Amino acid sequence: MRHLDPRLNAFRPDVADIRLEGQVEAERFVDATLFQVAEPLAPLRRRPMPDAPLETEALCGEVVRVFQETPEGWVWGQLARDRYVGYLPANALRRQLHEPTHVVGVPSTLVFPGPDIKLPPLASLPLGAEVAVTGEARDHNARYLTLTPAGAIVAQHLVAVGSVVEPDFTATAERLIGVPYLWGGKGWGGIDCSGLVQVALNMAGHDCPRDSDMQAEAIGAPLDLSGGLPALRRGDIVFWKGHVGIMRDESRLVHANVLHMAVASEPLAAVQTRLGEKGLTITAIRRL
Repeated sequence: MRHLDPRLNAFRPDVADIRLEGQVEAERFVDATLFQVAEPLAPLRRRPMPDAPLETEALCGEVVRVFQETPEGWVWGQLARDRYVGYLPANALRRQLHEPTHVVGVPSTLVFPGPDIKLPPLASLPLGAEVAVTGEARDHNARYLTLTPAGAIVAQHLVAVGSVVEPDFTATAERLIGVPYLWGGKGWGGIDCSGLVQVALNMAGHDCPRDSDMQAEAIGAPLDLSGGLPALRRGDIVFWKGHVGIMRDESRLVHANVLHMAVASEPLAAVQTRLGEKGLTITAIRRL
């Protein structure tokens, strides 16, 4: 049997995705049931426990291919968007799929019970979350898009699905400066280095894997590092082992990092020095 990355392929000794039959060994192979993320964010964890490490987060509206549900309230499944596999709380998902029509185009937006900004919000949705719009309403304060199954969002915070939210992905990363660092995070409440890159590229219309090692193989084209550090420009994506950031210009990097415990902007030279003290050097630079 050939090696398959378990982060991107759903297989365990007891159960596996039916699409992997003949490629992996398992006691049984099952077809997936489609669910949809109903909460603003759903944690995808390494094990079916609330204190297990966070691998990534699924955004509202994402489709999840579920292979197993547990009596303890977890599902084992795979995100349809980036193929990441893990355990999610069942109460964060719904069986009824609502075809998304719009995506949140700002770092965070509020969902109101109805078209009135004075109502207590139901939730806060992160950048990239998807919703199904069913109508439109106005009051003297704003124009709203109304949602199914319930709620309303101010119209200027939503962009039609299929549209490019922000073609300059570096600008998206810059808008998230100050967001706390959270291992596995992808939202306004916390984000990690590869999550920042993934969200920024997704908003520019680019597919992007979840983890930095995958990104270093899949994003854009590699720059030649054999002669030392090449001349850099805005949008170049710089990789170390286990870390990644986006160049704001020829000398400054924006990245989610543990020194600041936040998304921050600083000179690339300072990052190189700090990581070099840990034995880490730049392994790749990719340019779109």
